[in-house]
Amino acid sequence: MALHLLGKDPDSPEGKSPTVYYDDATDNYLVQGWKVLDGERLSKLDLPDHETVVEIPKRMMQFFPEVNGGGGAHV
Repeated sequence: MALHLLGKDPDSPEGKSPTVYYDDATDNYLVQGWKVLDGERLSKLDLPDHETVVEIPKRMMQFFPEVNGGGGAHV
C-alpha cells in the first residue's frame, strides 16, 4: 500500500489540514478534514455507525485528478 499526498489546503494557517490522499492499493481517496460535530447537520445524513463525516473547503476539489484533468486516480 502506498499513500500519495495529493494536496493540502493552500489556505490552512498551519499547513496541516485539510489534506487529500490517494491510496493506490484500494483505489480510494482519504480525506483529512474538520470533524462535523453539528447535530442538526448530522441528523440530515443517513450515516452508519461505522462511518464518519469530515468537511473540507470547496477549494480542495482541485486536488482530485478527476476534477483537475489528471485523467482519474492514476497518480
